[in-house]
Formats: sequence, structure tokens, C-alpha cells
Amino acid sequence: MSDDKIEPTKEKIQGAVDEAKGRVKDAVGGLTGDAKMQASGKVDQLAGIAQEEFADLYEESQGIIEKSVACIRDKPLLSLGIAYLAGVVVTWLLFPRRRKA
Repeated sequence: MSDDKIEPTKEKIQGAVDEAKGRVKDAVGGLTGDAKMQASGKVDQLAGIAQEEFADLYEESQGIIEKSVACIRDKPLLSLGIAYLAGVVVTWLLFPRRRKA
């Protein structure tokens, strides 16, 4: 499963390349009056930007996951207590007690 991890740096670079390619297509389409090429360029730009943002979010989430795992290893009883309380709250919200008349 470790092969499924993405490499944020490669994703950022690919996103920047796609964005630049989209800018060029948009400009060429605008100069030649080719609306289809211009639209394709805008799509490539947006796809590149989205790919870069995804890579940033992936990096941030990896940091949060690493911190969480370290906290669980350092303080297992606190982590168990938090999980228990979260379960109680979710159960209480999903299955409220009914009052007897």
C-alpha cells in the first residue's frame, strides 16, 4: 500500500506545467480566434491550479496525521478517553433518549 502515496513535489511540478500549458493555449486561442483552443487552455489552467492545491493539502494532511499518531503513541490513555467521549457524543446525537410520559 505504500506505493499508493503521491509525491507532492511531483504533483506541484506537474500542476505548474499544466497551468503554463493552459496559459499558452489560452493565449494562442485568443490570438487566432479559436474559441475551442482558448477554452481548452482555461480548463488546463484550472486543472493545473487544482493539482497544485491538492498537493499542498496532501502535504498539510500528512503533517497532521503524523502529529496525531505521535500524540496517540505518547498519550494512549488520553487518546482512548477522547475516542470514548467522541463515541458517547455521537451516540447521544444520533439516538437521543425518549422521555417517558
